[in-house]
Amino acid sequence: MSIKLSKLFGMDIYDSTAGYKGKVYDIIINLEKGKLETITTEPLKVKTKTDAKKILTEKSIPYKNVVSANDIIIVSSKGVATREEDAPAPKSTHTTKYRYRR
Repeated sequence: MSIKLSKLFGMDIYDSTAGYKGKVYDIIINLEKGKLETITTEPLKVKTKTDAKKILTEKSIPYKNVVSANDIIIVSSKGVATREEDAPAPKSTHTTKYRYRR
């Protein structure tokens, strides 16, 4: 299954226990790996690097924590970390990956 990247913008984000996390404002893509890296719940249009760093550390969700994306985005409620090194390894062997295509 695939989904257009543009469909993700504005989607509501919930954790697996139905806790509301916010809406998708920006998506950070690793172009070298061709993977989505991070979803932010606030726009990255800021004036200082400090504000951008705050959003990336406090208002972001690593894309590897996404469990499902259809009408809403569901993220793992266990270990929704702000940094990759803090995130636990996924327990499920089934992962859904989306690729950005032009």
